[in-house]
Amino acid sequence: MTKRIAILGATGSVGSSTLDLVEAAPDRFDVVAVTAASNVEQLAAIARRTGAARAVIADPALRPALAQALEGSDCRPEAGEDALCEAAREADLVIAAIVGTAGLKPVMAALEAGVTVGLANKESLVSAGELMMRAARRANATILPVDSEHNAIFQCLGDGRCDHVERLILTASGGPFRTLSAAEMAVKTPAQAVAHPNWSMGAKISVDSATMMNKGLELIEAHHLFGLPSERIDIVVHPQSVVHSCVEYQDGSILAQMGPSDMRVPIAHCLAWPERMETAIERLDLPTIARLDFEAPDPERFPALRLARAALEAGGSAPARLNAANEVAVAAFLDERIGFADIAATVEAVLAASDPGAPQSIEQLLEIDAATRAMTRERVARLAA
Repeated sequence: MTKRIAILGATGSVGSSTLDLVEAAPDRFDVVAVTAASNVEQLAAIARRTGAARAVIADPALRPALAQALEGSDCRPEAGEDALCEAAREADLVIAAIVGTAGLKPVMAALEAGVTVGLANKESLVSAGELMMRAARRANATILPVDSEHNAIFQCLGDGRCDHVERLILTASGGPFRTLSAAEMAVKTPAQAVAHPNWSMGAKISVDSATMMNKGLELIEAHHLFGLPSERIDIVVHPQSVVHSCVEYQDGSILAQMGPSDMRVPIAHCLAWPERMETAIERLDLPTIARLDFEAPDPERFPALRLARAALEAGGSAPARLNAANEVAVAAFLDERIGFADIAATVEAVLAASDPGAPQSIEQLLEIDAATRAMTRERVARLAA
């Protein structure tokens, strides 16, 4: 049976990897919608290539340009937030790869409609985990984790239940600065921070890997996805990025999922779930790899880990404020307005401000997010001055 899919964020790295897999198996998938933030030409090319029924550009001002780019095709050009949400409701499976809080409402729309969501948008669960999981339970919607670490845990759980689980173990590459001192990291440039040793990713997530904030955000995600408290979720540095995460059971067994450093592996798992699909992805050669190393992370050199765990344990709006402050600080670093060490310091200062309490709706969450971003920009401006 053909699976109808919508790819939210089709022009990004996860969207591109998804398209590689979908276009290699046209008999299995029917692309009903593709979306992008602002890249009209690339979105139109994707829509034509896949035969998508609709293409949605997030910026309403770009709809005329999209309509022109799609002229002569059967694809319907649409724009704006409402159109993004509508596209998310009309598929069997949504690959949610929109970066940032722009992905919150479309993901929530899909979950409320009972649609299965392949979630690659960290912000959805970090900022709105309670709201998202509640909506999924009400509508009996399934969330399939696309992030390699959470997908690895999902695979290791088998039946998806944590009844006999002792702890979850998230693995981290350690990023490009894994062996450096705090003083050495402090003078690193954006170009050095985005040069990840194992993965090809966008600039923002690459910086998050360098600070290890990405692992802190994944800690919060894991809590919501699998329902275990902070003290039963560990982080282990594994520089080879071969073991993508582990599950330790009550009897002492540890199951680990291994695979190449290629996002198409977890994406393929989500696309085909509950089945499997063939891929042309290069296989692991264990004799060539020869060894696997593991070490404990250093929260002194990488304070983002400490901040994220504290935000998870504090609850309320702390995770949402952590995410918002980090996004603004990382953007300022990439613009060379603040230094590398200022990212975590800025987030910590913002988290120390008063907590407005847990958001009760996406709208309230977005208000908290906007206020936090404004506060962070003020602090960044003072630092930059």
